Amino acid sequence: MQVSQVQLDELFAVVSQVKTGQVSEAEAIERVSRSPHWVWVAVDPESELLLTIDVGERTLMLAQRLLHQAVEVLAPGCIPLFLTDGLKEYATALLTHFGQWVQPSRRQAKGPAPKPRWMPVPELLYAQVVKQYRCRGLVRVRHRIVFGTLAGVKQVLAPRGWHINTAFIERVNLTIRQHVAAVGRRVMTLCKGEEGLHQQLAFYHMYYNFCLPHASVRLPLPQPEPTNGSGSAKQWRSQTPAMAAGLTDHVWTLREVLLFRVPPWPQPAGR
Repeated sequence: MQVSQVQLDELFAVVSQVKTGQVSEAEAIERVSRSPHWVWVAVDPESELLLTIDVGERTLMLAQRLLHQAVEVLAPGCIPLFLTDGLKEYATALLTHFGQWVQPSRRQAKGPAPKPRWMPVPELLYAQVVKQYRCRGLVRVRHRIVFGTLAGVKQVLAPRGWHINTAFIERVNLTIRQHVAAVGRRVMTLCKGEEGLHQQLAFYHMYYNFCLPHASVRLPLPQPEPTNGSGSAKQWRSQTPAMAAGLTDHVWTLREVLLFRVPPWPQPAGR
């Protein structure tokens, strides 16, 4: 896919205990940091297409894996603007995927030549939205340009009148909590293991992209269409993220999803 920006984030259900007063915020952060059940998400804000979703610990390895999966669905040579929260592992993962060796110039005429450095490619743009909380309330939001320039970031966001934010991925997180019972807040349907959570999220990934129409990507009809009865005329054409991204031309049903024949992946030799 050819996209202009990608937002990434991670979420976990145990954090809801902070609101109920069962554990302190510091204790909750320490507890969930050791847990493997973080849900990592990457989304295209323009089409709202869910690019990839993964489950694992909140570590550099998972950040690397999420970026690798997101890059696999991008068109060759596509380097979009990346927007995340203040998690430092994202910067390392982005530098790994979009870096190159650069030979620094000499500062002195004599002495050994400086060693090559692994630097981000000039096209890479990456900004963070760093939020600070106090007494469970948001007190400050800072924007940090990690790779690229502020002018370059604004140039990507200007055509839609947007500013640096992670609002789209946070809204996707809320949608995931509403549809996937295993990561919902204050529910009795917590998943028993990571495998079951993977299965629920894999099904939801398909349902979200192909079956769930989004009001933000709907299209106005050239002419209002009459409806049955005395209701008002239909003025909008419903669209799913997959339709907005050009991957399909209609809203899929769950029957289509479940009966869709996936091409077989390469099998080991001898089978």
